[in-house]
Amino acid sequence: MRLLSKIRNVMVFAMATMSLQSCLKDDGYDYSVMWPNALVTVKTDIDNNNKLFLQLDDETTLLPVNLTESPYDGKEVRALVNYSEVEEPSDIYSKAVHINWIDSILTKDLIIPEGTEEEINEKYGNDPVEILRNWVTIAEDGYLTLRFSTVWSGNPSAKHFVNLLVVDKENYEVEFRHNAFDDTYGHMGDAIVAFKLDDILPDTEGETVKLKLKWKSFTEDKSYEFDYCSRKSTETSPALTKTRASNFIK
Repeated sequence: MRLLSKIRNVMVFAMATMSLQSCLKDDGYDYSVMWPNALVTVKTDIDNNNKLFLQLDDETTLLPVNLTESPYDGKEVRALVNYSEVEEPSDIYSKAVHINWIDSILTKDLIIPEGTEEEINEKYGNDPVEILRNWVTIAEDGYLTLRFSTVWSGNPSAKHFVNLLVVDKENYEVEFRHNAFDDTYGHMGDAIVAFKLDDILPDTEGETVKLKLKWKSFTEDKSYEFDYCSRKSTETSPALTKTRASNFIK
């Protein structure tokens, strides 16, 4: 399932759960497995025979007992997952889990922009988005993950370009940029993207600081401050700039 389709389903299911009396319906099917119950970082532990594990938060790691190899060729990515805890050995990790399904999120590096303001605008765009207040919009594990909404035509060949630019490195200030390439008519659509912060932003050395996010919305320029602490988790293999994306966002 492609990422954008997955996100639309999440929206539908989030509303549907308001009326469900039980996750287990009369037909015996557990519908709770149809939507994600966690946002994780998929990692390979280079100090433990390249074992695949999932970073749930700064303190919690998950060992997937039904996956022996990374579905993403060893690349470190953010992902939505539906898992169930199991009573099996978890090795050095916090919990052993069974992965019901997993779907990667577009994962990109933070960018230090170069050039004039006009050149930066031309390359990265300045088209509006709405950053959505959602459980997946969060700064954790060295990443800023954002669920956002913008206008698009629905044309499967239309591509939108999103990036996170450094505004003030020392003061942890970044700006979300969106280039719609003139695909600015149609309906609102949602997507999720994650940006790796800790390769470029200064190490917070265990302290929690304010990470300021700026973006252009459909009504005005906006900003929001996240609590941010540099990654405190296990050392892993290097992350790549970009992984599998939806047809909508790149």
